[in-house]
Amino acid sequence: MSATEAASARPAGSPANPADSPEDAAAAPRPAPGATPPRTPLAARAAAELVGTAALVAVVVGSGIQATDLTRDVGLQLLANSLATVFGLGVLIVLLGPVSGAHFNPAVTLAEWWTARRGGGVTAREAAVYVPAQITGGIAGAILADAMFGEPLVEWSTHERSAGHLLLGEVVATAGLILLIFGLARTDRLRFAPVAVASYIGAAYWFTSSTSFANPAVTIGRAFTDTFAGIAPSSVPGFVGAQLAGAVVGLALVALIFRPARTAEAHPAA
Repeated sequence: MSATEAASARPAGSPANPADSPEDAAAAPRPAPGATPPRTPLAARAAAELVGTAALVAVVVGSGIQATDLTRDVGLQLLANSLATVFGLGVLIVLLGPVSGAHFNPAVTLAEWWTARRGGGVTAREAAVYVPAQITGGIAGAILADAMFGEPLVEWSTHERSAGHLLLGEVVATAGLILLIFGLARTDRLRFAPVAVASYIGAAYWFTSSTSFANPAVTIGRAFTDTFAGIAPSSVPGFVGAQLAGAVVGLALVALIFRPARTAEAHPAA
């Protein structure tokens, strides 16, 4: 991806040109979701993806448990859950974006791998490390949240989410997320990703029927907790399939909307 290539075209700690000013260095593109900084060791990036995904799921599950303990009003429960997720996700992107790109999501990782097959971005080898780290983090985060609130560490969710309209909601939520992230990358505005991505997820909690999981790793992790944010294991394959389909739709929209500008051909003077 072009933003990734721009951010990583020179070795860490050295300016692109000896004559570059400190102001130019400060203005250089910063890594963000969808723009993985390849100069960081892969082990560190994998650790960031594991920890970040674990923290994200802990926020989602933990705030859901807290909300149901504090009120019986489902609307307030969802409001508390969505607000905690917005703030938690934004902080995690700011913190870990410079390390791993802050994907925390196999759909984002696979989309970046697909768009960067000809160079830059996540390679197939790196994606093969990122995705298991994200899934492991998602499971660990659910277990951690259950432990903090005295719930059984592992209790399969009984919350069925297999209806067709919920799957459509996941397609829409994931397509919008991919369109946002890669649209920002195409227009060199990834610096806005922490606010934009967190805000989108907060909005999608409310405008999608599925409350916007939009993330296979988070979906798998949430199957391990029979609490407000849980999803029954039998519903997981449908949600993951819908999310991957949404990622494909999102990439198609990016290709349709954010086409490279064509350079006008020079015409000889009359």
